Amino acid sequence: MIEDSLKTSSRLKLLEEIFSLQAAESDLLQACVAVAVEPSLARVCAHLQDDTARTWPTEALVARLYGHPGPRIASPESSLRRWELVRGETIAPADPEALVCDPMIRDWLLGDNRLDEALVGVASLRRPQAPLPGWPVDDCVRRVSRSLQDGERVRVCIAGAPGTGRTSFAAAVARAVELPLLVVDVDRVDDAWPTVFRRAQRQAFLDRCAIAWVGDSSARRPWFDVPACFPLQFLITEVGLARPAAPMIDVTVELPPMSIDERRGLWHRLVPAARSWPDGAIDGLAARFRVPVRDIAAAGQHGVESPEAAAALVREATRGGLGELATWLDCPFTSDDLIVPGSLSLALGELTFEARDRAAFWEQAAARRLFPQGRGLIALFTGTPGTGKTMAAQVLAAALGVDLFRIALSSVVSKYVGETSQNLERVLRRAEHMDAVLLFDEADALFGKRTEIKDAHDRFANTDTNHLLIAIEAYRGIAILASNKRANIDPAFVRRLRYVLDFPRPDAAHRLQIWRRLAGEMAGAERAAALDPLLCDLASAIEVSGAEIKYALLAAIFVARQDGVPLDCDHLLRGIDRELAKDGRGLSERDKQAIARQIARPSTTSSRS
Repeated sequence: MIEDSLKTSSRLKLLEEIFSLQAAESDLLQACVAVAVEPSLARVCAHLQDDTARTWPTEALVARLYGHPGPRIASPESSLRRWELVRGETIAPADPEALVCDPMIRDWLLGDNRLDEALVGVASLRRPQAPLPGWPVDDCVRRVSRSLQDGERVRVCIAGAPGTGRTSFAAAVARAVELPLLVVDVDRVDDAWPTVFRRAQRQAFLDRCAIAWVGDSSARRPWFDVPACFPLQFLITEVGLARPAAPMIDVTVELPPMSIDERRGLWHRLVPAARSWPDGAIDGLAARFRVPVRDIAAAGQHGVESPEAAAALVREATRGGLGELATWLDCPFTSDDLIVPGSLSLALGELTFEARDRAAFWEQAAARRLFPQGRGLIALFTGTPGTGKTMAAQVLAAALGVDLFRIALSSVVSKYVGETSQNLERVLRRAEHMDAVLLFDEADALFGKRTEIKDAHDRFANTDTNHLLIAIEAYRGIAILASNKRANIDPAFVRRLRYVLDFPRPDAAHRLQIWRRLAGEMAGAERAAALDPLLCDLASAIEVSGAEIKYALLAAIFVARQDGVPLDCDHLLRGIDRELAKDGRGLSERDKQAIARQIARPSTTSSRS
């Protein structure tokens, strides 16, 4: 009865066609399914083999029952074995192997479509959504359809940043060719990758669904030799990472970044609370954050109630994008905290405006045509230590409402030729689609001058420098290069930067501003007012940087707290002395006495107060 139902079943016929089963292989499969469906047939197997312990079908038994010559029906290279429709199990060393039908195949033949056990937890069907207007779905569908009609097997490599809708694009293309999409998360697969790859192909053939391979490691995983790959598959990857996978024909699609209008539409569509936000709130989010579809959808799922909450959520979502390659820096400062000359303050304001306006500007077709390269915003901050370069980067990031990351040189610089540029490209590739400012401290270590070629080492070093310069020039985000040694940076590179800003050491007037601002916040307004005459004389008498003033005052406050008395002149001099000693300067007793005498002169104090 079971054999008759299977023979009349279109599923058995379909299975034979899909996996190119020979008649003997089909007979063997039917015998194994019969025993799996009707356990009482195990006794029949034992009776026919004249052995009460052999309650399973064997190749010899099936060959005898169905009249096939020879004891072997399915060799290790047969489709039945390679597709794991039937597997052999060793029961005892002297016994022939027991043949068992794969449970998933048994259930499929009986009409139960389910996910293979090897794919549970790593694969799922993706429901298609409406594609974004800028996606090249129609063009991709035409290319895929043409290749499929020609009998080719197609792998669509969809390149783009994580979260940009690459899997949704794959689902849209699959739906257009009337196929569901099975998404396999490769990062969840360990040593079982060969089995998962083979079972996914089998599942695709059985359920007629395309496969999408997703995950950071998807492009690095090898494609194993299977009898056949499903004709349409997708590889979700980043630009330039896909490797050839014979016998598939690759169709490469690079998803364009979303426009401001597209992001605005997604905020309206995916975040219900956004409809009640103040005018311009969504426009600000869409222009400020180049967030992918995934992050906007997550904001809606989290039920954010305000633009501020939405901004905080999308920033948090991308904060780990650089991993150990960079360190996140807090940005508590405003432009009022940064005390620099007026011309430098003006230039920093222009830099901030350009950084804020650039997203809308580069969406203009004329701008993109005239500047196919060089759309990034790269600035060089130079000056001695402590003059405000890092603080200026923090002020910029805070003004833009984005994160600031200091790139770890240890993760970039390598002693091996070529690796430094590769590491930098990896950093920039990850940061390309993040809403962040990158800070390269000690930039001269990366972008130093090219040297005169005297030997092979110089030639390789210059080649590495050339690659570094090309990589940073091609970066389309915002990057700040900070250096204490501008003269060491390649002049040709400097000429191509959008901004080159020098941070001088503060003069007496700026030092006084810094002393007053820091003392007011750290010691309190009342104590700062009492110390003001002293601060005037310190600013005039001692040349220190802004950072040295900050840490001198910090040291002085702790000394005063230890003494249990209000902050005074002696404490400040001890703090300054400690800071100057770091550079081998320090204050001699004679210097301290001279400063004390200057401070003690009533005329000096009154004239400066």
